Amino acid sequence: MTETKRQFLRHPSDVPISYSLREVVSSQSDYLRNIGAGGLCFTSRIPISPGTNIHIEIPIAEPVFEADGIVVWCQSSEQVYTDQAYEVGVRFNGVEAEYSIRMVEQVCHIEQYRQDVLKEEGRSLTSEEAALEWIQKYAARFPR
Repeated sequence: MTETKRQFLRHPSDVPISYSLREVVSSQSDYLRNIGAGGLCFTSRIPISPGTNIHIEIPIAEPVFEADGIVVWCQSSEQVYTDQAYEVGVRFNGVEAEYSIRMVEQVCHIEQYRQDVLKEEGRSLTSEEAALEWIQKYAARFPR
């Protein structure tokens, strides 16, 4: 496990992510695995070579998170898929990407909270209601 991968926070694998490869006219939708300072990791159904330029979109909040990056690693995944899966590490550049990644981290936690409340308490929250509750309960402990 590389040091880059250890910096990522774990997130639920059901957060959708879309990406397009800059060298190839290709667009895919898969699932976010981890996100952290400077980049993220996602599960892909196709292998993507390190060094490939990539455009990422995470459509779980408005405005949609968008960033350009570069694939830094790709490895076969031990996921429970019937088809082959890969984990792909992407590095973003710039201060704006760093700020945006922190916002996406929070949105991922809020979305997971919304799903947990529905499953455990049977309450169906809007994204806004979940955000208000999550902020009140957890924002003070969110890593800076």
